[in-house]
Amino acid sequence: MTIERRPQEADELRKLVREGYTRVAEGGARPVSGSAEELSRRIGYDDEQLEAVPEGANLGVGCGNPTAIDTLKPGETVVDLGSGAGMDAFLAARQVGPEGRVIGVDMTDAMLEKARDNARKTGVGNVEFRKGQIEELPIEDESVDAIISNCVINLSPEKDKVYREAYRVLRPGGRVMISDVVLERALPEAVIQSLDAYIGCVGGASLRDEYLETIRKAGFSEVRIDKEASFAHAVDLDDPQVREIIDGLGISADEARGFADSVRSLQVFARK
Repeated sequence: MTIERRPQEADELRKLVREGYTRVAEGGARPVSGSAEELSRRIGYDDEQLEAVPEGANLGVGCGNPTAIDTLKPGETVVDLGSGAGMDAFLAARQVGPEGRVIGVDMTDAMLEKARDNARKTGVGNVEFRKGQIEELPIEDESVDAIISNCVINLSPEKDKVYREAYRVLRPGGRVMISDVVLERALPEAVIQSLDAYIGCVGGASLRDEYLETIRKAGFSEVRIDKEASFAHAVDLDDPQVREIIDGLGISADEARGFADSVRSLQVFARK
């Protein structure tokens, strides 16, 4: 069941997420274990893509490769929701070419600074990064051909607004290509209320059917899952950081393993 949050709760959650991902941008602990490159290979990036992105753009906080869901065409305008340090935005920029355009949107200043610095260092001219919330996109109506996002929408306490905004800015026939996390079954209240679990892309995740229905209610058609996998492969239950979170929740390793197995990473496609 999806928990409905009051506006002040939603704002507080966004503040806490900003703080958490500021720490990630500044080199702090990430919500998953393993190296960024190792995780990225496991979730669908190939060596050519990993070599193509600027150093520092891959922070290892994704759950899939949204640029692999559908082909981005030369000349298209693409928006990356929650663009972070810019990894997927830079990959999209290669696909749309110099005549195309990619706009990354993120609410965390440290991430925006890192992404803009990466763009300056590499001289990529068809990417820009704007500050904004994915529930209120700083983008004009019907001005975008495709929207990508990687393990970000689950962090929003107002997912219905995110998909309504995505629908608003897309041109007719435009599509969304989303990698995200959903649940096979409801999590215990202690996990849902844990900030560490929330920032780790678990506590705020919706049940699978509810998530897909949210996309349809926003107006999208052709809603389909292109690929899915257990998110447990991204979490090392023996990692000290993960163990600390589990101990803080007061659950056993077996219980944590069961919860992890119920978390799925999806590659979702939908069209306006």
